[in-house]
Amino acid sequence: MSDISELESRITAALDRIGQGLEALGPKPDPAAGEELQQLRVALEEERVVNAQLEERVRAIRQKQESTVSKLTQEVERLRQLLEDGEAGIAQLRKVNAELRANNGALREAVAQGVAEPHLINKSMMAELEALRAARAADRTEIDAVLAELAPLVEPAQNREEGADA
Repeated sequence: MSDISELESRITAALDRIGQGLEALGPKPDPAAGEELQQLRVALEEERVVNAQLEERVRAIRQKQESTVSKLTQEVERLRQLLEDGEAGIAQLRKVNAELRANNGALREAVAQGVAEPHLINKSMMAELEALRAARAADRTEIDAVLAELAPLVEPAQNREEGADA
């Protein structure tokens, strides 16, 4: 047991000497270095605040950009649909007009030969009626497109009027 006590005291003495040596070797606190360290800490904190503000701005810009892209995508889809509707109306109008021209040509030939065939006149009238319907449908598509473009402009004015009435 005495060996253990003796070893403990020797280890404790050695640790004390090591601690004293470390204190002697350690850097002496320099007041200027402490002030500089404080300035660096303040500058670091300021940079962290600025960085957080920049990150918030980037996040806000990203959200705005995503919202704008979404709105533009919806607008492109709406315009694409209007274009498809318009093209379908034009195709129908061309088809009906081609039929009308063919029927009118046949009717002219029949009249030139002195043979007035009632079924050709009837067919010509039906083709003309169909052409009028196709023209009306094309006009309606065009009006719908114009109204769709005007609606966003009219809504704020209506909201202002409703707000004034309230």
